[in-house]
Amino acid sequence: MILEEVYEIIKKRIEEKPENSYVAKLTTDDEKKSAINKICEKIGEESTELILAAKDDKKDEIIYEAADLIFHTMVLLAYKNIEFKELLQEFERRRK
Repeated sequence: MILEEVYEIIKKRIEEKPENSYVAKLTTDDEKKSAINKICEKIGEESTELILAAKDDKKDEIIYEAADLIFHTMVLLAYKNIEFKELLQEFERRRK
């Protein structure tokens, strides 16, 4: 599943912190902001952009912003050491 592959890449970039990696920059504390603040701000920003796209009924933008929101949520999960399978288990629990 592509989401699991993306999640594994995110985890690797958090761990290895390659120099030109967006994920590494987002998940590293700096003099201006903590990593958790940067991640949460991105999730808030992407949530707002998705809401606006939905209200404007722009299908392509909805898809794009939903992908951004899911991606940044996955960064948060990986940063907090929550495995992707735990998220899937929660969906499975809710299905019952």
